[in-house]
Amino acid sequence: MRPPLMIFAAGLGTRMRPLTNDRPKPLVEVAGQSLLDRALDLGREAGVSRIVVNSHYLSGQIATHLAGTDIAISDESDCLLDTGGGLRKALPLLGRGPVATLNPDVVWSGSNPLTALIAAWDDSMDALMVLVPLKNATARIGGGDFAMDPQGRIHRKGDFVYAGAQIIRPERLAELPEKVFSLNRLWDLLIADGKAYGLIHDGGWCDVGRPEAIQQAEAMLANG
Repeated sequence: MRPPLMIFAAGLGTRMRPLTNDRPKPLVEVAGQSLLDRALDLGREAGVSRIVVNSHYLSGQIATHLAGTDIAISDESDCLLDTGGGLRKALPLLGRGPVATLNPDVVWSGSNPLTALIAAWDDSMDALMVLVPLKNATARIGGGDFAMDPQGRIHRKGDFVYAGAQIIRPERLAELPEKVFSLNRLWDLLIADGKAYGLIHDGGWCDVGRPEAIQQAEAMLANG
């Protein structure tokens, strides 16, 4: 299986100010490499079939950064669509079938999460999400997102954090009438059907959503 990859790079990055006053958050650097390039490296290493990046805030900088590459851009300059609306808009660029998605504003150590997802994916699934135990979620603010049963199915409210990487079937996006909406809407449909599963990440994970988290992410990387 070689799914396409959607990287969500369109957000406003308000929590990352003042670093995002003059650049989109995916171009903020951690240990000398931009968050976007880190995400692209994960995708290329995992052997995805193609990569699509969406853009909105300071989108010209994203376009310039990706110029000369084979990365497709789903331009949301006219309207920020959130993750669900953004994925639906990008589907013509991604093609049919399951899609991998990745949030660039996290840093990983350990196994490549996309490689792990591809290896664990089963065609009986509609979604497979990488999860991190809340106690291991560096720089996370807030509680957990999901619980997981012995069969690996996920349910709302528990001590696992969605880590920002998944493989998901996007077909049921067509059932959602809103233009702007979160992927949480699709997840609820798939969870209700018992078709959403979790995969626990085997290494470190850091939420790089605020400037002070950069130092925490770099320390995590330095420690392997």
